[in-house]
Amino acid sequence: MTGRAWPNLFVVGAVKSGTTSLYAYLRQHPAVFFPEMKEPHFFSRPVPSPEQRHLITFVSNEESYLRLYEKAGARPWRGDASPSYLWCPEAPARIAAVAPDARIIVILRDPIERAYAQYLMDYSEGAIHLPFYDALRADWGRPDKGWGVSQLYVELGLYTDQIRRYRATFGSDRVLVLLLEDLKKEARGVLLKIAQFLGIDEQAMEAIDTSEAHNRYLQPKGRWARRLAGHPISRFLGERMIPRSVGVYVWEHWMQKEAPKPPIDTRAVSFLQQIYTEELVRLEAELGCPLPGLRRSWADVREPELVRCG
Repeated sequence: MTGRAWPNLFVVGAVKSGTTSLYAYLRQHPAVFFPEMKEPHFFSRPVPSPEQRHLITFVSNEESYLRLYEKAGARPWRGDASPSYLWCPEAPARIAAVAPDARIIVILRDPIERAYAQYLMDYSEGAIHLPFYDALRADWGRPDKGWGVSQLYVELGLYTDQIRRYRATFGSDRVLVLLLEDLKKEARGVLLKIAQFLGIDEQAMEAIDTSEAHNRYLQPKGRWARRLAGHPISRFLGERMIPRSVGVYVWEHWMQKEAPKPPIDTRAVSFLQQIYTEELVRLEAELGCPLPGLRRSWADVREPELVRCG
């Protein structure tokens, strides 16, 4: 299909759960097109707060959004990898209105690890300055919620109702649920599962380079790096005035360094376990299979196997 065709493949989240890796891997397949802009957030229609507006890039205009797919050519699958779509209650219906036969890929992570990884990203980029437990409680208790308004540390990990919306809208056979742990341990197997889901060449999946770690944890080189990363002018230059690949290279190689991930506050773990324990039981009932890979933050959990739901 050529011209202004709507995307029909959506990697919808969760945040900090491997969507960047899936985007990088799938765009290597000859049957799949993803634009250079990974996260247009078109169907979640963010209305960011003034203090966070410079931290978020999105496309709100239909003409501009469809222009992202002009180079898709005859490739049968045109993708959008915006993690806000899993959380946004209106996104499934909005997607279905223009792409009723779309395929949906969801990738999940232990919700406590997910929240902490998001916090570390926010802290590194100068968006948050509080310790994790304090930031978590403050965000959970604030009355104003939204993408680009609050951090949604807890809400983004409440997976069950989010997945139910997509399964109710598109049918469970058009919604593929994956786990980040499986992608880390057996990337080739996950990609073959996606190839079968999309009906595309499995041999081409075998040729995809999965050696690079995408969005891995890096630490700012100093306070100056955090201040610069969170400043409106530097964000504007990095997102709008220079190629994205250049901005990412500068951030990862000049302003960050390899470092061990700091240990998570045990108070935060306890607080989140109280919220997510029953949530994961609900999710397992929804998907019809055990998900030990989502309980890595709980004690005495057996080593997870490749999840095979449905």
